[in-house]
Amino acid sequence: MHGFLDVNPANLILKKSYTLYINMRETKNAVLVLEDGTIFRGKSFGFCKSCSGEVVFNTAMTGYPESLTDPSCQGQILVSTFPLLGNYGVPPKSAVTNGLNDYFESDQIHCEAVVCQEYSDEYSHWLADKSLAEWLNEEKVVGICGIDTRALTKHLRENGTMSGKICIEEKPDDVPFVDLNNQNLADKVSCKEVVTYGEGDKTVVLLDCGVQNSIIRYLLARGVKVVRVPWNYDFSNMEYDGLFISNGPGNPDNLEEAVAHIRKAMEQNKPVCGVAMGNQLLAKAARGKVSKLKYGHRSHNQPVRMVGTNSCFITTQSNGYTIDFNSLDENWEQSFVNLNDGTNEGIKHKTKPFYGIQFHPEVFSGSDKSDFILDNFIKIL
Repeated sequence: MHGFLDVNPANLILKKSYTLYINMRETKNAVLVLEDGTIFRGKSFGFCKSCSGEVVFNTAMTGYPESLTDPSCQGQILVSTFPLLGNYGVPPKSAVTNGLNDYFESDQIHCEAVVCQEYSDEYSHWLADKSLAEWLNEEKVVGICGIDTRALTKHLRENGTMSGKICIEEKPDDVPFVDLNNQNLADKVSCKEVVTYGEGDKTVVLLDCGVQNSIIRYLLARGVKVVRVPWNYDFSNMEYDGLFISNGPGNPDNLEEAVAHIRKAMEQNKPVCGVAMGNQLLAKAARGKVSKLKYGHRSHNQPVRMVGTNSCFITTQSNGYTIDFNSLDENWEQSFVNLNDGTNEGIKHKTKPFYGIQFHPEVFSGSDKSDFILDNFIKIL
């Protein structure tokens, strides 16, 4: 370990009950090693393997089943700033409506690992089907607890998102660091063929760059037919009333095929709506640019303001990138801004039915007070 900065929570004052608890469980030592050499020591409570990914933090207090199954988390080591995970277990996979799981955002866990301060094997919830540890082991996903997540989060805020790896039994060279910036992560999580959901007088083409189930549920609840297509699918010859561009993981600059198809769709002047990465891809189709956020927006508590008003909303997000609004031409205007860092949270065309937002108003876990934004998309189909 020579040359590393070792942040060891064992040297901190921990609650005696928790220290006793992790010693009673049959756990293995684990270390989280950041690419800058910083080390955080803890205990494994998930699947025992070494892994690597992009280390990011999420400040949501609840919703870990939804966060872990969000395709936007593909390839990430997800750090929970809320100190406790596992206390309400995991809901059943058996509850399915319209081919979509009722309680998850996709059919599997997408992050490489989850990191928390305290983990509880004892869970209590009327929907709980199993423990978080059981679920992680079933899906072969790493979990590590006993980490000082406050110190880790402060480190990421000061130094920015970075690569990291988790090694079981202190073998830090088992896996290499990875760089997700040049990988097309959307290709890993997008559907591989066209899928149709529901019936309705209006048809929405859903460009799947890593769509959350909640988006499909939302559209179906509004009575439209949803045709879900892969991220690079040419849908130009399809009959549809509106285009919806989904969220997704990674760098939108790696999805040039999707951008070309969106740009072609915009020539038809049909309604176009983008959420999260969809907002960024819409901007790229309009010849705009995107940039990586220092440490991202991943939470249920991102405050945004509607431009030109005093209306503010607490939003749910899972973004690593944002739009450089000044790179768009004069035909576009900014619709929302982030109150924490002033970054763009939404754009709309001044004369055509094109708009996007960085946040998720339709989510199952989080606030739904801004869902009227997507309702407007349905109204203009």
